[in-house]
Amino acid sequence: MESLNRMAIELVDEAIDFAEVLGTGAYELENGATVLDFGVDFDGGVEAGLLLSEIQTGGLATVQTNVGELGGAPIRYVELTTDHPDLALLCSQKAGWEVSIGEFEGLGSGPARALVGTEDVFHRVGYHDAFDLTVLTVESDDLPDERVAEHVADLAEVNEESVFLVGFRTASIAGSVSIGARAAELAAFRLSELGYDPTDIVSAAGKAPVAPVAASEEEAMARTNDALAYGGQVHLTVREDFDRFDEIVSTAGERYGEPFADIYETVDWDFYELDEGVFAPAKVTVDVIGGPTHVHGETDEELLADSFDL
Repeated sequence: MESLNRMAIELVDEAIDFAEVLGTGAYELENGATVLDFGVDFDGGVEAGLLLSEIQTGGLATVQTNVGELGGAPIRYVELTTDHPDLALLCSQKAGWEVSIGEFEGLGSGPARALVGTEDVFHRVGYHDAFDLTVLTVESDDLPDERVAEHVADLAEVNEESVFLVGFRTASIAGSVSIGARAAELAAFRLSELGYDPTDIVSAAGKAPVAPVAASEEEAMARTNDALAYGGQVHLTVREDFDRFDEIVSTAGERYGEPFADIYETVDWDFYELDEGVFAPAKVTVDVIGGPTHVHGETDEELLADSFDL
């Protein structure tokens, strides 16, 4: 497979060229690294969120929005489809990089993870990227600085001027869109954690409502996770049957039925204190090639309408 980072860099070039149209910004740090602002000091927009999701998946997914209905109200949904779920979702889109440098705290996703390749999922997929430029998207209140770029360059084994950092807040339009586009990724990762071979997931598609932009990062964290756990719908096409498909969905979790605002409160809003099993889509269809089709889970429009303040 071609380099995830090479394909993502092409999208980053597009983002820089059309920054004004996207409502985003871009600038160079003193050490030569480049920062793209997709929703911290710049407002960004829906198109910025779609491009952000494409960058996060290394260009191996198609992402689009449409208008659906929730609680009787028209609302925007985001859809993602990929025929390379192991690479696009697990080796790139997954937010698997905790960025903690000095006072800076952020959650990293994107193809830079594939240059490091130390997470278990890379061993399961059997993929490690090699390229001289790299992209990491960083979900944080603040934009990444030189120290973050140096940290990424060091772990990815590239020059600092070869690092492109895309920053966005959870409480932003691009943040709501890109997090809503993670429904299929949650299903693929959960399935992999249950012991299923991720390379046997042939195709994946997911959709979720785009959470209204919240007034704070904490409220945004709760709303976007509610959107996935109670509104995320996924279709997977796989090669092999499995007796634990019912455990992919959020209804299988002990905390199902609780809004994420309450769940986060129990751990003082520390994302890393929660069991990863709580992050799951609401409903999943698994189509086994030449075999049965499994359907598990359910959506909860009432909880979502309350979370979104509809």
